[in-house]
Amino acid sequence: MKKRVLIIDDDLDMCTLLSRFLVRNGYEADCAYSGKQGILKFQQSKFDMVLCDYRLGDKDGKDVLTEIKKYDPNSIVLIITGYSDINTAVEVIKLGAYDYITKPLIPDEVLSILNSIDDELSQTAPGTFSAIKDGYNEDGFLKGESKVTKELYKQIGIVANTDYSIILYGESGTGKEVVARTIHNFSKRKDMPFVAVDCGTLSKELSGSELFGHVKGAFTGAQNDKEGYFEMANGGTIFLDEAANLSYEIQASFLRVIQERKFKRVGGTKETPLDIRIIVASNENLQDAYKKGKFREDLYHRFNEFSIGLPPLRSRIEDIPLFAKFFLNKTCIELGKTINEFDEAVMKLFLTYSWPGNLREFKNVIRRAVLLADGDVISVNNLPSEIITNSEEQFLQIDTVDNENISVKKDHSLKDAAFKAEYEAIMKVLREVNFNKTKAAQILNVDRKTLYNKIKNYDVSISGYSEQ
Repeated sequence: MKKRVLIIDDDLDMCTLLSRFLVRNGYEADCAYSGKQGILKFQQSKFDMVLCDYRLGDKDGKDVLTEIKKYDPNSIVLIITGYSDINTAVEVIKLGAYDYITKPLIPDEVLSILNSIDDELSQTAPGTFSAIKDGYNEDGFLKGESKVTKELYKQIGIVANTDYSIILYGESGTGKEVVARTIHNFSKRKDMPFVAVDCGTLSKELSGSELFGHVKGAFTGAQNDKEGYFEMANGGTIFLDEAANLSYEIQASFLRVIQERKFKRVGGTKETPLDIRIIVASNENLQDAYKKGKFREDLYHRFNEFSIGLPPLRSRIEDIPLFAKFFLNKTCIELGKTINEFDEAVMKLFLTYSWPGNLREFKNVIRRAVLLADGDVISVNNLPSEIITNSEEQFLQIDTVDNENISVKKDHSLKDAAFKAEYEAIMKVLREVNFNKTKAAQILNVDRKTLYNKIKNYDVSISGYSEQ
């Protein structure tokens, strides 16, 4: 069956040219010449994909995107813009756009993008173990299928091939260095060095030498010339992990080098030109840090040309089976063991545990389980006690609640009966979706805040479950 494409653009000639080209190449195409007309056509007919110009006579493309997404949250919308502005691209993707295309439009490129989307949508259903082959690319980045993960990939795709400095935010264990390396490998600097620096280990006394190198005799103990991290990474990418730990003195030296794009080794006189891309990572908000006087504001703005937030594992529940299978396969190869699957009870614990250590903790749990397993299935007995105990306590908090003695103020009336019925309905749905509050709110047709407030009113703790 031919895929149907809706083109929304107030440029009549562009619409006509592109629609005819797509029809000749196996698509059905329809055109709308205003945002309002495009929304109406989308609501009246079924389209597989939408191409929408960002600048329309009556509406912005983001407004059209928002309306289309309200009508069909799963719609595939690509935004066309002649303004190659990174912030615009990020904005529309955060609003739900599948991707963006910059003008001038080249029909062959548009066709290639649409064909790629069509191929992707035809692949294995998200979250299945059979998708693992495509889930991990050669750059060492495991591709999940959750909505937040897909948004992360799109932001990486937008910024990778620029020279923008980037701040990566995320909890410990979310894979900030892996993402930084992936950005480097997708960039035009991929054949040049990638150097990772743990900022927490830089000492005040030797930081200059570690970062910029030194010449022989520069200080006591400097018996030979030494390359610093910046020199090692010249032409490529330097990744500064946990940048919030940089001392104020080191920050000052950073700022001068970044501004002038050249450096001198400690004790040396020769200035070396610096061509480098900077990616920094922090689990502390650097904007808050500079407001508290812990981080230089001018350095923050140098770093913050683009920022990406890495989601915690607890907000990527759909990705857990994929990560589990990948870590299982990798550890089995490493240890020379053959283990095919996880017991159903194990996967249930994985889906309900809060994973405070994120992917790093998840990987270590599975490595330990594979080591302890004596059969071809990972069982609950192979898991560390904190996961079992934590999950059991969570279930006890929910399942041992006496419906007749819910700890809230209520009178014995129809209102009381309605309260109890509402409680039971909410708890039933929460159990069905493994206590994923976002999914529960969608099924119950309430927003997340309303659901949270109701849970709070019941005085029932379900902490540790998915915070989606």
